[in-house]
Amino acid sequence: MAVDIIIPDLRETMEDNSNKPDANRHEQRFERYLWNSRLLVMLAVVPSLLGALVLFIIGTVDIFHVLLVAVEYYFFGATEDIHDVVVPNIIMAVDIYLIAIVLLIFGLGVYRLFVSPIEQAETHSSYHPFNVQSFDQLKDKIARVVILAVIIEFFRAVVDIRFQSPLDAIYLALSVLALAAALYLMSLAHKKE
Repeated sequence: MAVDIIIPDLRETMEDNSNKPDANRHEQRFERYLWNSRLLVMLAVVPSLLGALVLFIIGTVDIFHVLLVAVEYYFFGATEDIHDVVVPNIIMAVDIYLIAIVLLIFGLGVYRLFVSPIEQAETHSSYHPFNVQSFDQLKDKIARVVILAVIIEFFRAVVDIRFQSPLDAIYLALSVLALAAALYLMSLAHKKE
């Protein structure tokens, strides 16, 4: 009887050991798939960089268009008054550039955080916009550029404002004051870093 009790225990131990490497191999394979799933962020990185490229091209074409309008106005006597067109178009181009920068920071930051550090970025200081150390830092850098883009968009809207009453001027002054306060708070946050 003692032999019968020992032999089944040895069989169970041998079966457990034979299944253990197989289970461990499956676990390692699954963990490798989990780790490689981080590469899914490339579905966000590549389109972000392509979007940034497209926006840089659009902004540059807009600036060249303004340049051509100015040359036609001053040298060839075009009848369209460029003073109503130039400033809003340049402000819009700057806004487009800022959105392109947001896409660049996002794409490179997500790549660096989830896929691999970028060797060239490692040689620059940690304050460089593309050198992101954490997801919170990425959000902070993107938020700063987005706030600047909103401010630029605000100025573009201000250029087109026609005041109907003194209250409109007060609203404009309060808006400018709020933007100044936002910029001040951003600079305070930046100094703390």
